[in-house]
Amino acid sequence: MNDSFDRDIDRAGTFSTKYDGRAAMFGHPDVMPLWVADMDFAAPAAVTEALVARAAHPVYGYTLFPVSLYEALMDWLESRHGWKVEREWIILCPGVVPSLSTSILALSAPGDAVIVQPPVYFPFFSVVKKTGRTLLTSALQLEEGGYRMDVADLSRQAASARLLLLCSPHNPVGRVWSRPELEKVLEIARQHQLIILSDEIHADLIYPGNRHHILASLVDSPESIITAVAPSKTFNIPGLNLSALIVPHPQYRSAIRAQLEMMHVGASNPFSVVAFEAAYRGGREWLDTLMEYLATTRQMVQHYLAENLPEIRLIPSQGTYLLWLDCRALGMNDDELRQFFIFEAGIGMNPGISFGAEGGGFMRMNIGTPRHRIRKALESIRSALGQRESRLS
Repeated sequence: MNDSFDRDIDRAGTFSTKYDGRAAMFGHPDVMPLWVADMDFAAPAAVTEALVARAAHPVYGYTLFPVSLYEALMDWLESRHGWKVEREWIILCPGVVPSLSTSILALSAPGDAVIVQPPVYFPFFSVVKKTGRTLLTSALQLEEGGYRMDVADLSRQAASARLLLLCSPHNPVGRVWSRPELEKVLEIARQHQLIILSDEIHADLIYPGNRHHILASLVDSPESIITAVAPSKTFNIPGLNLSALIVPHPQYRSAIRAQLEMMHVGASNPFSVVAFEAAYRGGREWLDTLMEYLATTRQMVQHYLAENLPEIRLIPSQGTYLLWLDCRALGMNDDELRQFFIFEAGIGMNPGISFGAEGGGFMRMNIGTPRHRIRKALESIRSALGQRESRLS
């Protein structure tokens, strides 16, 4: 099955954000796109087969969420993560970011403070600001072995906050938080009566030697924790826009449901329903093979940078298919970095500065593509740097 991940699939002309959105994003239609977080791999066969079978029925009307869909998610969480959830805790939502925004609206008041930990997935900033809440930041600290939370600062911020937006595993820095780290977060939440919105959309994308701990599974009474999960990143089906919130607290659950009802968000997409269930039922082997493939790609990037591009440092990555590259030694500001990668190297990546000021000097690389493309990208960067040095010498 590894061979299938090496296969080139032409996505141009499919209205793909990643490919057909290149000109709008980068001002250049032909950059190699290693940015937006979807993969260039075919989804698991079980998903495609389920979608084809559903498409064969020629009526695509309003659709219910079947009991079997809830059971598929519950079975996955228990078998893959050892977390047993109750059916009534699950609220299905049209994507993780909308679910976070809905939760903030339902569980806080205008002006209430929400903590984020930059550098972090950029919608975290907007879901706080656009809901009229006060943004507090507790920056992650970069050390030799990677990033860590500033627990003392987080505790100080929590004293005046209503909510914490936790990214676990963390996008973009690739940290899979350890159990002791998460237990400190739980302790802070208990001390300050903090509600935690835990975005665990990357929970299944963990490299060997690391283990993801679902935050709510670490406590006997997880009522103050709302967990966002989805098959979208795991099985490469983000365009189908179906996710779930796991909400043990009945009053929080009622408030979130009321918010969704107020926005008339309820009807599901017939294709999202069948893909969601098929992924969790039939995607396990595909996922295991994917992670082997990505781990090898990650190792290749690490070795290539160390041997050929020592000015660019790969921050140790424990999970996700997104690599965090420290480019500060190149001596360019953020505008210069962006221009260099796009117009000299021909590579479209996410500038680190978009993940908060703490991301300045970094770039986020998506390695969810055939490995030969990543090698070609690295060689293009090396060549462009060589040419730049020749011009400046």
